[in-house]
Amino acid sequence: MKVGVIGVGRVGAACALSLVTRGSAREVVLVDLNRARAKAVATDLRYGAPVCPEVAIRDGDYADLAGATIVMITAGLNEKGGGATNRGDSTGRLKLLDTNVGVYRDMIPKIVAAAPDAVLLIVTDPPDPLADLTRELAGHDRVLSTGTYLDSLRFRVHLAERLGVSASSIEALVVGEHGTSEVLLWSSARVNGVPIVDAIPAGNSFDAFRQSVERDVRYANITIIEGNDASQFGIGIVSTRIAEAVLRDERIVLPVGAYNAKYGVTLSLPCVIGRSGPGTILEPAMSTDERQAFEHSAEVLRAAGERTTQASVLQHAGGHASR
Repeated sequence: MKVGVIGVGRVGAACALSLVTRGSAREVVLVDLNRARAKAVATDLRYGAPVCPEVAIRDGDYADLAGATIVMITAGLNEKGGGATNRGDSTGRLKLLDTNVGVYRDMIPKIVAAAPDAVLLIVTDPPDPLADLTRELAGHDRVLSTGTYLDSLRFRVHLAERLGVSASSIEALVVGEHGTSEVLLWSSARVNGVPIVDAIPAGNSFDAFRQSVERDVRYANITIIEGNDASQFGIGIVSTRIAEAVLRDERIVLPVGAYNAKYGVTLSLPCVIGRSGPGTILEPAMSTDERQAFEHSAEVLRAAGERTTQASVLQHAGGHASR
């Protein structure tokens, strides 16, 4: 089983580390514009690989992706570099879109030419509109974005910390955009079947509890970036877990980004993941407020898709709006 990782910056390196330590694949190929960096990361990981499950990890070019089952794409402008770390800016990660459209228009045809049968996992921010662009450029539907999988885990972790339980006992979903319009589904959040509202310690205000959790979940990436320049390890682990579901044809249900014809855009809902990438999409029950917020999130992503189309037109015309 072969996995490609495109872009070996902080996130790409974290994906590679997770792939090696979890023993997810037999072969991992790292591709970066800076070949020396890809080689250095692969070499560094090889020195630790003998104590991990057997894996061959190496640097390469696009042609070396041939035969890959899945390709993780992490290249592009990141949140800190693109100035997407302002809690007061509702644009959030979408601020990176115009620049990363240009990056993707260059990369995707090369990836598809080398690995035409691979599932493409979009990790670069903003992943949902970039997944839609990738579907267009690749000419197939074997495209996923990491979507709100990490946001859902953050939701679980922050609930667990406040309730004094293991995060594995929490059932909680974030849906919609991986960004500022994401929707935390409180109506279905549970602690081993018990509604969260019934599980919070006596004497605590549910509204205050909810506001505190939402703040920490929505701005988790910014908080991490403020201390470490990049949010990388969580997304590296999540990306690897999605890759495993593809490699093993697990048919597991995860809250990831997949194109949804009902909404005309890629967004996150629970989705069956297997060897062909996205499968059946499931839509959980939502409260009236959650439903309205989810519809708004879909509209935000449709508007982003229109921006992507406009940016692509400008690039074809020789413009530099995305640079």
